[in-house]
Amino acid sequence: MHLQHGLALPKPPTETAVVVAMSGGVDSSVAAARLVEAGYRVHGIMLRLWVDPFEDMSQARENRCCTFEAVSDAQRIADQLGIPFQLIHASDRFKTIVVDYFIQEYSQGRTPNPCLMCNRRLRFDFMLRYAREALGADFLATGHYARLRWTPAGVQLLRGADAHKDQSYVLSMVPQEALRHLAFPVGDLTKPEVRALARRYGLRVATKSESQDLCFTSDYRNFLRHWADDAIRPGPILDLAGRELGQHHGLPFYTIGQRKGLGVSSRDRLFVVALERERNAVIVGPAAALERDSLIARDVNWISDALRSPLRATVKIRYKSADHPATLIPLNEDRVEVRFDAPVRGVTPGQGVAFYQGDACLGGGFIESL
Repeated sequence: MHLQHGLALPKPPTETAVVVAMSGGVDSSVAAARLVEAGYRVHGIMLRLWVDPFEDMSQARENRCCTFEAVSDAQRIADQLGIPFQLIHASDRFKTIVVDYFIQEYSQGRTPNPCLMCNRRLRFDFMLRYAREALGADFLATGHYARLRWTPAGVQLLRGADAHKDQSYVLSMVPQEALRHLAFPVGDLTKPEVRALARRYGLRVATKSESQDLCFTSDYRNFLRHWADDAIRPGPILDLAGRELGQHHGLPFYTIGQRKGLGVSSRDRLFVVALERERNAVIVGPAAALERDSLIARDVNWISDALRSPLRATVKIRYKSADHPATLIPLNEDRVEVRFDAPVRGVTPGQGVAFYQGDACLGGGFIESL
């Protein structure tokens, strides 16, 4: 039997307890409302995360995580739906798992995606275990735009129905044992459909704006000045021939593909093509120098069985990237070489890479080297 995405969970609603991770935003609010309407036993939770003591919270926008307004919105939605709501303190875990990782990766000359680490080790590890062990939940639901398909062989992760909002990329590192206990109630909807449902349910967050990329800072450069000052050392900006064109302000302030803000003059358009920690150098070159034929991915999570032989797939090298046809070649259990059919621009060490066959996400890992 194949049970599809959305609200079709493998147990009858009245026998199923679902904990919903609520952020105070429209997606998780509609997820909770759909579950309540379908007859599931629903309990809302929200993680209280680490707050940067250097951040000016008076300037925090309404969509920032863990603000008083976000907690208040989540509590009001829970009250409106008639479900219990609980705030779980996870500040120290978040600092260790996500923030310290973010700082360390930038200090090593890589460009991290903290959402991938958060999903892998906090949201769908710690929070899932809390939901199941402390609250007796059968499933943890979130407002992610992705779908799940239950099959006799296990759970498949599918792209969301809304191609513009699909979040399977940031879920690609969630393991099979966690996917078996997850639900994505808005994954079969488009964003306009979610907002329309929020209006139908009378939810006050129906028109609330999107959340920002980084939940713990509004300015990552200022953040790094406070938390990675020892890694911010000026150094040379070099062209591909090794000629010095200028000085950079610190490797953490640059990323592969960057063109603006380099502070060097040239007749040609120059892009950051590499960050060399050993020489503390930013390497720049023409757009063609950004193209890569392959990459190595580490810490790969295979949603089903680990890859044993070369496999044809498509590959996303960042959240909003196109699908690139490629061959996946296993190196060991959790490392894989990706050989692209055609050169790909902007492959960035530290970022995530996700693998697909059609709508099915096979898994993902971190880009280790080019």
